Amino acid sequence: MAIDLSSVGRSISPIASVGNVLNGTTKVKDTDKKTGITGFEKILDSAKGMLMETEAYTNAAEEAEMSYMLGLNDNLSDLLVAQTKASVSLQYTVAVRNAVVDAYKEIMALQF
Repeated sequence: MAIDLSSVGRSISPIASVGNVLNGTTKVKDTDKKTGITGFEKILDSAKGMLMETEAYTNAAEEAEMSYMLGLNDNLSDLLVAQTKASVSLQYTVAVRNAVVDAYKEIMALQF
């Protein structure tokens, strides 16, 4: 039985733009003319979405663990998949947070 982690990959792709902005490979437009949303708002919304999705994966893993411990679910692979999704999502969230903190420190160290 293969572990399906495809849903984790979908949550990572919108956040990839944050890494590109931090690396300087993508410029953030001030305001999108169609929606009126600023570049910072897009990044902030992506970060909020990533945090909410990480929380959802963590809650799903906790529910799977409780149902396994109570004997409601005998399938150990479902529990392992839920825990792996939560772990990968949390690791990615922490990595993005660390990159943002490093970028903030670099900006604060600039001398004008």
